[in-house]
Amino acid sequence: MLKAALLAAAVFALPHMAAAQPFDLVILGDMPYGPPEASYPPFEALIERINETTPDLVIHVGDTKSGGSPCTNAVLAEQLDYMQRITAPVLYTPGDNEWTDCHSARAGGFDPRERLAHIRSTYFATPGQSLGSRPLPVDSQAEAGYPENARLMLHGAMVVTAHVVGSNNGFEPHDAETALEALARDAANRAWLTSAFAAAQEAGAGAFILAIHGDMFEFGFGPPWNAEAFLRHSGFARFAELLIEEANRFARPVLLTYGDSHRFRMFRPFPKRAPGIMALETFGAAHMHAVAVTVDASAPYPFSVRPLLNPAQPVGSPE
Repeated sequence: MLKAALLAAAVFALPHMAAAQPFDLVILGDMPYGPPEASYPPFEALIERINETTPDLVIHVGDTKSGGSPCTNAVLAEQLDYMQRITAPVLYTPGDNEWTDCHSARAGGFDPRERLAHIRSTYFATPGQSLGSRPLPVDSQAEAGYPENARLMLHGAMVVTAHVVGSNNGFEPHDAETALEALARDAANRAWLTSAFAAAQEAGAGAFILAIHGDMFEFGFGPPWNAEAFLRHSGFARFAELLIEEANRFARPVLLTYGDSHRFRMFRPFPKRAPGIMALETFGAAHMHAVAVTVDASAPYPFSVRPLLNPAQPVGSPE
């Protein structure tokens, strides 16, 4: 009986193993922060280092500028140009500093919705195509008005971006229209997540990688009475609850990668409710490094993670 079960499992695994080969992914975000004369040179050094490693894919998890720097067209254009210097295909999901928080006086007092429209018209001017100097075709949610939500199958792994930002996922509305935007985007993200997992199941993916910007676990998560739950005011709760449900149905490893809080760390946010989800937060802000991930979708645990350090910021140097 056991022998037959093992044989059946092996036969089921063969298509996924045959279609998969290891690939290299680099994740970065929340940079460059600070005055251009101080922050741009080390950021350029990091881009050079990334290009030297010749990854198959790069993911930028958002916050291409600090919250205190202006949200002008010129600043946003500079950061788009940096992404286009990366020789690998680049998936980018916007952060809160690019649009959600642009209403603040120090960021220029912009209308956040206008800034989001500008980002969509520039960074995602060609829906269905990644950024980077060697772009790849991707599936996107452009028809629903969310071209920033993208996905592709890469060597047996489904790679997905969803527009989930910091600042409580935009659920800190300043007016009725802002609140409606946040609600609509959250609904679109959840629909996109459901369709992405369905596509991964249909394709026989051996791994699922989800990239967002916001740190869902910084505030409003893990109250004393339930270490794996969100408080009701959390703007991430509905998306996270759906992620738990879909990850358990997928029943293969899921890597949730994000930025926002600028700490390189890995942990299981839902060890009891969804043990297959591993969270990976990348560096950011003063710590201008990236994270390299080798993905082998045919392996029992497909993610091998290591820091990709910036030669312009040696370990132990002031940052």
